[in-house]
Amino acid sequence: MFALENAEKPEKLRRIAIDPLTRVEGHGKVTILLDENDRIHQVRLHIIEFRGFEAFIEGRPFWEVPVTVQRLCGICPVSHHLAAVKAMDGIAGYGKLTPTAEKLRRLMHHGQILQSHAVHFFHLASPDLLLGFDSEPTRRNIVGVVAAYPDIAVQGVMMRKYGQEVIRHTAGKRIHGTGAIPGGVNKALTKAERDELRAGIDNMIVWARDAVRLVEKLHLTHPAFYNTFGEFRSNMMGLVDSRGAMDLYHGGLRAHDADGGAIFDHVDYTTYRDVLQEEVKPWTYMKFPHIKALGPETGWYKVGPLARVQVCDFIPSELAEIERKALMALGQGKPVHGALLYHWARMIEALHAAEVIRDLLDDPDILGTDLMADRGDRKEEGVGVIEAPRGTLFHHYCVGEDDLVKFCRLIVSTTNNNQAMNEAIRSVASQYVNGRVITEGLLNHIEVAIRAYDPCLSCATHAIGQMPLQVDLVDAQGELVSTVRKGF
Repeated sequence: MFALENAEKPEKLRRIAIDPLTRVEGHGKVTILLDENDRIHQVRLHIIEFRGFEAFIEGRPFWEVPVTVQRLCGICPVSHHLAAVKAMDGIAGYGKLTPTAEKLRRLMHHGQILQSHAVHFFHLASPDLLLGFDSEPTRRNIVGVVAAYPDIAVQGVMMRKYGQEVIRHTAGKRIHGTGAIPGGVNKALTKAERDELRAGIDNMIVWARDAVRLVEKLHLTHPAFYNTFGEFRSNMMGLVDSRGAMDLYHGGLRAHDADGGAIFDHVDYTTYRDVLQEEVKPWTYMKFPHIKALGPETGWYKVGPLARVQVCDFIPSELAEIERKALMALGQGKPVHGALLYHWARMIEALHAAEVIRDLLDDPDILGTDLMADRGDRKEEGVGVIEAPRGTLFHHYCVGEDDLVKFCRLIVSTTNNNQAMNEAIRSVASQYVNGRVITEGLLNHIEVAIRAYDPCLSCATHAIGQMPLQVDLVDAQGELVSTVRKGF
C-alpha cells in the first residue's frame, strides 16, 4: 500500500490542489503531482487547520471537560460530550449507571446518529449521487437537490430536525448541550417530551428505510461502478457488545482483516494503547493510527458505518438487520470495500438509530427520575470510547489531585480513517484521473471519495509541534534576510 504517497522527484512535477475541499466539515485540501503527460505520481489529503484541543484542555477542571470538548464540532458535539463524560465517570469514581441514566444517554446518542447521518447523506453526499459527479458545479449542491428531488430533500431536513429534537430533550439544547454529567445525566425526560418524540418516530423509521432503498436503487443502476469506486482492501474496526452485536454507545473493540478474519476481539477499550498506536507524518496535522501488532505499513484500518456493519455479527434491530444482510450479500461471504458503499451502510445505521429511539421511548425506564450512579473511589485516569457517526472515537484523560486535567489524548473518528481516505483518493485518482486532461468533474471524483467517509476535519487536528516549519524573513525589496527551520 501507500503507493502515490511520495513522489521520487517532486520538484520536477506540476502540482494541482483541490483547495478547499467542499461539502465536508472543516478545512482540508488534496494535492496531486503530475508529470507532463498528466500521469500521477503523488496524491495526498492534507489537514491544514490546527485547533489544539489536547493542549488547552490541560489545566482545566475535569468536570468542565464534557461541555468544553464538544466545541470541537457543531455537527457531532454529542459524540464528544458522551465520550468525555464516559471517561469522567471513572475519574470521578462513579460505578454502573442507573438504567434511566444509561438509556437517556443512549437516546441522546442515537438522536445524534440519526441527525448526523441525515445531514451527510441528504445535504453533502446526495448532490453527487442524485445529480451526477460531473454535473454542473453551480447546480451540484443541496439547492439543486431541492429543485430536482423536493420530496427527498424535505425528508432529509425533517430527519435531521427530529434527531435534533431528541438531543434537545435529552441534552437541554440542540447543539452543545449539557445533559450528560459524570455519574449520569442532569435532566429527566418528561412524559410530554416523550410523547412528542414518540409521535414522530414512526415516520422517521419509514423515511430512513426509504433512504436505504434509495441508495440500493442507485447502486443497482451501475453495480460495478458502485462496488469498485475508491475500493481498496484494509482492516476494519468497531465496537460490539458481548453478543457480537453492533453497539454504538458501548462495547469492546473488535478488528477484522480485509477478508473478515479476526485480528482482536472484545478488547476492553480502556486498554486501547495495548492494541493501537499513532504515527505522525510531516505533511498533515492529522495523525495516522494503526494496529500495533501489525505496524504502520499493514496495520491501518477503516472505521465508521461500512466497518461497523461488517465487524459486527448482527444489528440488534429488525429492519436494519434485514438491510445489513442485503448489503453483505454483495460480498458473497467476504467484506466489501468500495467507498460509495459507506452511504448504504450509513443509512442502514440511520434506520437502526430510528428503531432504537422508538424502543427507548417505549421503555418505562426512560421516564425515570433516578439519574445518578453511586459514587466510589476517585481515579486519576479515565478512557471513554463511543461510536460517533463517523467512526470510533477515543477520549483519554489523566487528572491530578487538584482536579485539573494534566493529560488529554483524542483519537477521533476521522483520524482513525486518515490512511483509508488517502488510499481512497489514490485509488480514484489512479482509475479516473491518471493520464487524462484534468477537468472539474474528474477532480470532483476525488472529493466524492473523501465525502464518502463523512470526515470531520475540524475534529481531527491536533499534531502541533510535529510538522516541519520554515519561517523566511524578507526585507521590503523581497530579499531573503534570514530563515529559521524546525523539524526538518
